[in-house]
Amino acid sequence: MRRFITITFCMLATSALADDGTLLPAQEHTAAYDWSGAYVGVTGGYGWMDGLFEVTGYAPKTDSLNGRLPGVFAGVSTQFDNNIVLGLEGDVEYNVQDVTVTSAFGAFTGGADWQGSARVRLGYALDRLLVYATAGWAATHLEAEFIGVAEATGSFHGYTLGAGLDYAMTDRLFGRLDYRYNDFGSGELDFGPATVSSELEQHTVKIGLGMKF
Repeated sequence: MRRFITITFCMLATSALADDGTLLPAQEHTAAYDWSGAYVGVTGGYGWMDGLFEVTGYAPKTDSLNGRLPGVFAGVSTQFDNNIVLGLEGDVEYNVQDVTVTSAFGAFTGGADWQGSARVRLGYALDRLLVYATAGWAATHLEAEFIGVAEATGSFHGYTLGAGLDYAMTDRLFGRLDYRYNDFGSGELDFGPATVSSELEQHTVKIGLGMKF
């Protein structure tokens, strides 16, 4: 009996050793979080938009079109064995603005309303923390009214660059901190009596909550 106990103990001890003679852990290592899959989410933050407005024959006017920025986003990602995460993402946001610009060529009120982007994301996963950079196409829509004269709208298209952090709080829910620079390019607002040439650029800071499928 004593010999049986000794042999059994030796077999258990041998099975608990790795090839190099070190003890194996009592439990298996928990697999790292996988960021692969589709996801959707909501964001909220603030946008600092600078506008350059010019009418032929008058000095250009610069003004700020700042405001709150609620929105939604959706995307899909693939995580590789080296922890690189590559994905595509799109978003739609609404600028909460009401701005009056006064200049030598008159006063108009309005601001950017809807804006959105379609982007590539490239990140690196540190288990439940994802650090990413993003770049792609961006657009916004501007509505304005020359007070007492006419109304005009215009669409602006350009590019966006940014970076951020996603953190998985559970296997499905993650939080987000995001910074973006948007250059919406140039366009025109045709008021009839006058055409206003405009250029728009914006910095945004947002937090968000997403769900991964």
